[in-house]
Amino acid sequence: MKNEQVELSNPDKIFWPEEGITKGDLLNYYQYIAPYILPYLKNRPLSLKRNPNGIKDEGFYQKDAAEIAPEWIKTAEIYAESTKKIVHYLICNNIKSLLFIANLGCIEMNPWNSVVSTQDYPDYLVIDIDPSAKNSFDEVIDVALAVKEVLDEAGITGCCKTSGATGLHVYIPCNKKYKYEEVRSFAKIIASLVHDKLPGITTMERSLSKRRNDQIYIDYLQNSRGQTLASAYSARPRPGATVSTPLDWKEVKHGLLPAQFTIKTIPSRLKRKPADLFAPVLGKGMNMRDALKSLHV
Repeated sequence: MKNEQVELSNPDKIFWPEEGITKGDLLNYYQYIAPYILPYLKNRPLSLKRNPNGIKDEGFYQKDAAEIAPEWIKTAEIYAESTKKIVHYLICNNIKSLLFIANLGCIEMNPWNSVVSTQDYPDYLVIDIDPSAKNSFDEVIDVALAVKEVLDEAGITGCCKTSGATGLHVYIPCNKKYKYEEVRSFAKIIASLVHDKLPGITTMERSLSKRRNDQIYIDYLQNSRGQTLASAYSARPRPGATVSTPLDWKEVKHGLLPAQFTIKTIPSRLKRKPADLFAPVLGKGMNMRDALKSLHV
């Protein structure tokens, strides 16, 4: 299997055994979805989660791509405080790079919240709604709608997407106006207000051992430099070949299921809904000061 410029290997390898979905199917999906996903990857360092033998393989994480990056692909050299070393991150700015990365067995694309040129200033704030084992997805939806209530009270816009796994993500545009520390502090306020609305089923306790298995974690700590989540339109190494899918808020209601959105169903969905529902995330940023006044905090 070949693209015009990049050689793609082992297209018949089974990546999703139960569904019979191959590596070639994944590569075809990324070729199709490139115009939609690339705006959310462009100029952002990528953390690679590689599953070269499909989803039954635990896979491995790889941040430093110095040994695997061909000359033509863009990389960014970023100093990591944790290891005191320079990390060579891959940058995915075009379809050629996207297919190269997917061909490595990277089922999912995990970009930073900020671009290389403004590493300390995220483009958006993220609220990660992460359920525990005994939560239903309808409860996850209730939490997302509570987040929207808070955002409406604050007079700011948020966009919702499925995580592609068991949760939902709500993104708020910041347009590089604030540093990570400011964004994270504001995200904590949002999380606290949501928790106040739904104290019975939500928690802000990060430690799994300290929270009940029927509590939904409202994670605001994703708003830190170097943290990553699966991009909008990214496939996930999960049963069904699910995709992290942008939603219209009208769709965020009981009965919605993440399994509806897969590499097989997204093309037909985009034919029905061709506009990118996630585009506002990269648009005009919120005014944090005005939002805080509206929330009376």
